[in-house]
Amino acid sequence: MTSPVTRFAPSPTGRLHLGNVRTALFNYLLARREGGRFLLRIEDSDRARGGEELLEALLVDLRWLGLDWDAGPGAEDERGPYRQSDRDALYAEAYARLERGGRAYPCFCSALELEVSRKTQLAAGQPPRYAGTCRDLDAEARAARIRDGRQPSLRFLVESGQTVSFNDLVRGPQAFVSDDLGDFVIRRADGAPMFFFCNALDDALMRVTHVLRGEDHLSNTPRQLLLLEALGMSVPAYGHLPLLLGREGRPLSKREDSASLHQMRQAGFLPAALLNYLLRLGHAGAPDGWVEPVDLPSAFHLDKVGRAPAHFDEAQLLHWQREAVNRLNAVALAAWIAPAVAELGPDRLATLAAVAGRNLNFPTEAPDWAGVLFGELPPVQPEATLAIQEAGPAFFAAALEAYDSEGPDLAKIAALVRTRTGCKGARLYMPLRAALTGLTHGPELAPLLRAMEPHLLRRRLAAQAGHAGETV
Repeated sequence: MTSPVTRFAPSPTGRLHLGNVRTALFNYLLARREGGRFLLRIEDSDRARGGEELLEALLVDLRWLGLDWDAGPGAEDERGPYRQSDRDALYAEAYARLERGGRAYPCFCSALELEVSRKTQLAAGQPPRYAGTCRDLDAEARAARIRDGRQPSLRFLVESGQTVSFNDLVRGPQAFVSDDLGDFVIRRADGAPMFFFCNALDDALMRVTHVLRGEDHLSNTPRQLLLLEALGMSVPAYGHLPLLLGREGRPLSKREDSASLHQMRQAGFLPAALLNYLLRLGHAGAPDGWVEPVDLPSAFHLDKVGRAPAHFDEAQLLHWQREAVNRLNAVALAAWIAPAVAELGPDRLATLAAVAGRNLNFPTEAPDWAGVLFGELPPVQPEATLAIQEAGPAFFAAALEAYDSEGPDLAKIAALVRTRTGCKGARLYMPLRAALTGLTHGPELAPLLRAMEPHLLRRRLAAQAGHAGETV
């Protein structure tokens, strides 16, 4: 493979969801694996739906994920501009070339006329396609329609009897009959370019060599191949990825907030967790274990991308989140949880991160552990209440005496409590954890004892020992 040029070409009409982020990632990894270039192009030709705020959010999300682009917004080069709204002159020149070459013509058919034609064809058991009504209009007939105030769209003339074929990088050989396509619109009556026209033209002008995109674009490909051939332009290699399906088996969309990159970033997912998860969605080439972000390109194999739809699996995503959290160093852990416990000073923040940070799935869990260490217990869980009740007041009286005697040394406290109560193993450590944290699971107990405020620790043991005047 020669050094590929790939691209991600989103429309700024909504938040990025995991399906189109996976498309961006696969294009990025293909370029990086082969020493090529990755471009970011903003397809904002639908100006009524896009906006600068959504565009900026899109750029922020991609940068946060680590998908840096070699050229695109903020990194322009000679292939730009990288916003379609700035490329109108290029589209106009291509339209003119097609018209001069007899490959495009104005179409004056109204929406009603087209709908009547479509229903007639369907009723006759024929596939709906343009009937060619305006294809052979002469100059006088066209001028008359313009005088009547009819604004034409522009259609591409598809020659009959052709087979449009290509080798899909994911799905293998593909073939389409041109007669099934019909002459298609490449410029709307209001002058706006059709998506698949400017998409194909930009790929050719930007010298993109490989296009990985969702399989919902497969029907666009034969039209784009015909367009580029008529313009005498180079054609990229296309690969159509299986769609990513959500919980109910429907393709993810920009309306699936729970699967939007913005929502996941706000929830505290780590970029490396999402990258490891996405690498494995519809791609069988990844190793079983963790892949560092810097090693992702070498773990991507285009020939291992499957054809079957991939399913969004929250349990798998959470697994990679846990893996990512476990790999954060102390400074990164503290920075990750800091916004959720903004009231803590730097010393307490560092202590919280060191003691409990790796037991968190998300920063929103940090305030409960801050309460355990420095303030009030969160609600005691039922299984913790049961462990406390089974141990009984005498157990906690022994634990309090041991703490007063030995300080926050778990091994010494455990030895004394074992001697006085005969409890050992889970019957010893579980009630202690339950009384001090309100839970039966969590971080290692020894560092918890050392980090906990002494007056809180004494008060919690005393309360379970039944000492008057002392409460949790």
